[in-house]
Amino acid sequence: MYGGHITDDWDRRLCRTYLGEYMNFAMLDGDLHFAPGFSVPPNTDYKGYHTYIDENLPPESPALYGLHPNAEIEFLTKISENLFRTVFELQPRDAGAGAGGGASREEKIKALLDDIVDKLPETFQMHELTAKVPPEERTPYVIVAFQEAERMNMLTMEMRRSLKELNLGLKGELTITQDMETLGNSLFLDSVPETWAKRAYPSLYGLSQWYADMLQRVKELETWTADFLLPAAVWLAGFFNPQSFLTAIMQQMARKNEWPLDKMCLQCDVTKKVKEDMGGPPREGAFVHGLFMEGARWDTQTGMINESRLKELAPAMPVIFIRAIPVDRQDLRNIYECPVYKTKQRGPTFVWTFNLKSKEKQAKWTLGGVALLLQV
Repeated sequence: MYGGHITDDWDRRLCRTYLGEYMNFAMLDGDLHFAPGFSVPPNTDYKGYHTYIDENLPPESPALYGLHPNAEIEFLTKISENLFRTVFELQPRDAGAGAGGGASREEKIKALLDDIVDKLPETFQMHELTAKVPPEERTPYVIVAFQEAERMNMLTMEMRRSLKELNLGLKGELTITQDMETLGNSLFLDSVPETWAKRAYPSLYGLSQWYADMLQRVKELETWTADFLLPAAVWLAGFFNPQSFLTAIMQQMARKNEWPLDKMCLQCDVTKKVKEDMGGPPREGAFVHGLFMEGARWDTQTGMINESRLKELAPAMPVIFIRAIPVDRQDLRNIYECPVYKTKQRGPTFVWTFNLKSKEKQAKWTLGGVALLLQV
């Protein structure tokens, strides 16, 4: 609030919510509590307000800001991870080798390089994929599959090229360049190389976890492009561009029902099922899975957002049924406009807004920072 900048609509909503909660007519009656056990101070002078705050303000905690105690756990965990990572990066490059008889830095890099190359999938043959579906039969879903395959090809080709160069450099057949040195450092420190990250998708994973995730994305894409039939439950987090798939849902239903695309929106109905329970795709729209809720949890019994359980930082969501409807048909009663982000970084990774049912007022979840994440 102080000295900051409102950079998007979500910042504006948060600031408006804080103002709405803390600046209202209940202050005049003395019935407003800024925090548990901390009510509005009585009428007094400037010094009296300072004295009241010093004597009555509770110790700082997430509750003062409307957050769940899990927010502090997440914050402290992140600080600890950053601390240990910094210590690891400050180690001498050959620490642990020589005296202990362990492998040298170059040997570790070479072993990891070979492991990545062995598992690296082949590129998608785009001419074969496009030949499977005649142009007149290409639905919006098929176009999305083509786009995802092309992007995956760009990533895997860059990975193969850079790893091949580094391998030749380690063998002494090429002069080690700055790019090779940077790639080697990334492999050693278990971080995603910058040249790969530029061609990939937002992710906060370390290299080993990132690579396992990438292989899973390739596997899902291979299954989809085998026959181009929509999966029973689509892994929304597996897309380079999840917005394109959500837009395809709207385009598909707009064509089918002859609705104007600019007057449609997405309706999200959270089911009680998990991915394994889904027998096939719906007739309209799509079932999606792989989302997590941060700041709260989804209560399958009531079918609404509920308070988080302690130490459950980002519980998984059940399968969500997404379909498109005309804007004038959407029901905005008792809902929370929940932003969807690709990672915990939020901000630039925004995907969409899902309207989720809630018996609490929106302000509670807004102050709690409740959002859906595609990766945790």
